[in-house]
Amino acid sequence: MSFPNIPNVTPSIDIDREDVINLLLASIAFEELGLAHIINAEAEKIQAVIGTLPTTQVRATTIDELLEVNDSVNSTLKTALKTQMLLQFKLEDVLEIPETPIIPIP
Repeated sequence: MSFPNIPNVTPSIDIDREDVINLLLASIAFEELGLAHIINAEAEKIQAVIGTLPTTQVRATTIDELLEVNDSVNSTLKTALKTQMLLQFKLEDVLEIPETPIIPIP
């Protein structure tokens, strides 16, 4: 199998400092939105297995099934929390970007 021929691509990206900061803030916001959807899905999972989610017929019939779902939700929420902590660090770093670029002296 041969590799495809890729033409010379010389992308020219022209964004200023303010655009970069806005893009970083938007990326944090979108990641947080994704985590919110995951957290909501986990809440619905618990509601489903205990029988309080009206749109589903799924229901745990034993304590072991409930504990298994609880462990699954717990694991997912731990991972979401870790991601939120990383996003908090990212946000703090973005907010600490100096107004004028720091240029190293040679």
